[in-house]
Amino acid sequence: MSRIVAIVGRPNVGKSRLFNRLARKRISIVHDQPGITRDVISAEIAEGKYTLLDTGGLGYKGVDTPAALTKASEHQVDFAIAAASLILFVVDGLGGLSSLDEKIAIMLRRSKKRVCLVVNKADFDDSKVALDEAYRLGLGEPVRVSAEHGRGEADLRAAILEALGPVPEESAEATTKTAADPLCICFIGRPNVGKSSLSNRLLKSDRLIVSEVPGTTRDAIELPFEFQGRDGETYPFKLIDTAGIKAATKLASPVEYFSRLRSLDAIKNTDVVFLVLDAFEGVTQQDKAIAGEAIKEGKPIVIVVNKWDLVQKAFEARGGFEPYKSERDYREKYEHALFERLFFTPGSPVIFVSAMSGYEVDRMLNAAVKLNRTLDRKMPTAKLNEVLGYLAERTPPAAIGGKRFRIYYATQTCTRPFRIKLFCNREEKLTEQYRRYLEAGVVEKFDVGGCPVYFDLVGKERHSTRVVPQGGTGEEQHVAKWKAAESSGVDED
Repeated sequence: MSRIVAIVGRPNVGKSRLFNRLARKRISIVHDQPGITRDVISAEIAEGKYTLLDTGGLGYKGVDTPAALTKASEHQVDFAIAAASLILFVVDGLGGLSSLDEKIAIMLRRSKKRVCLVVNKADFDDSKVALDEAYRLGLGEPVRVSAEHGRGEADLRAAILEALGPVPEESAEATTKTAADPLCICFIGRPNVGKSSLSNRLLKSDRLIVSEVPGTTRDAIELPFEFQGRDGETYPFKLIDTAGIKAATKLASPVEYFSRLRSLDAIKNTDVVFLVLDAFEGVTQQDKAIAGEAIKEGKPIVIVVNKWDLVQKAFEARGGFEPYKSERDYREKYEHALFERLFFTPGSPVIFVSAMSGYEVDRMLNAAVKLNRTLDRKMPTAKLNEVLGYLAERTPPAAIGGKRFRIYYATQTCTRPFRIKLFCNREEKLTEQYRRYLEAGVVEKFDVGGCPVYFDLVGKERHSTRVVPQGGTGEEQHVAKWKAAESSGVDED
């Protein structure tokens, strides 16, 4: 039997707060405004080895939520109930029961699923908790909790474990047999560029709500799946579907603010980032800012141009459109313009896809597998110094104050992301433009496109009397040369 626990109930009874407490981390967005949770959000609970699902509120018809979204959200609740082996039915202990609570109780009794009735907001005074009403629902002994303050948490955890029973032996074996950790990926981008549609296409299900209404997804949702690569191997993945990242200046509510924070936090916890662009809109300033957030966290990027089926249809219907001669011409010019704006992502794979038709979607995952392997690549020190020397000779840095930036020695110090220590004359003489030139050159020569490369500069001290060691390994001799230049107090041009 599956070990899945679903939290259900009407809006604003504290389901998301209870989910976060049981998961022991803030995953679902918590806000007094009803209707915040729309997708099914999951978390793996180590104690008892079960999956916990948070669902949207049943029966909510807010003015800011179109009827289509309400229906889709309730469809997700139906999915959670069908998948669950235990249902936590949450009611408001202070506000009392409503007719909607009673309708939900009838639906749960008909489902024949095991139900644990949870009376929330039982904070301090039991006399204010509507326990008599809860008994009338006919769902057994209620568990009193305060999701906000933690009261009754231990009792609820014990009730869940008792209802689920002991962990099956095969489940424990499966855990120990898993050799490789799943490759964690996430889609980032502006609202309504097709991130959830791409997620659904990968998962081959309707797990995520897809709508033309921008801002449908508000939480970052983690979903596991497997993929068979071109080499025939099966790779475990974990997908984080994020909300569209709006510019900080365009956030209209606290919900959008916390939703943005969740998406940015998802970037930190992922291995490979998919930046999703619109095939017709190109790279906007917000796309550029979102890509910058991924680079800031040192994450490799696959650039995904979605809605390519619309471009194909446009060329088929019109025979092309000015000034582009063909679909291939449009693609080439699109990619050229893309890297002009996203110049800080040199060599990133660019994949033109369609979430609707499934066109080239598998290529995204193959690219992610390749990038993940690339992140562990070692750059031989001799080759690295040769490449940097060639780049400096091909395009010398501009002189600043009569002196040029000069590299004496370089060595790779880290992977995931790549970090290279540069022993140089003066750190301040490396301009941002020349840094990008060197980084792009290293990316190209070592074939690590899409993977960020960072330089850690070690410059000369202006007045030094260090003793220079004699002999030693090749690396020690290079560093000795740098120290000799350092102690001389003279910059080399």
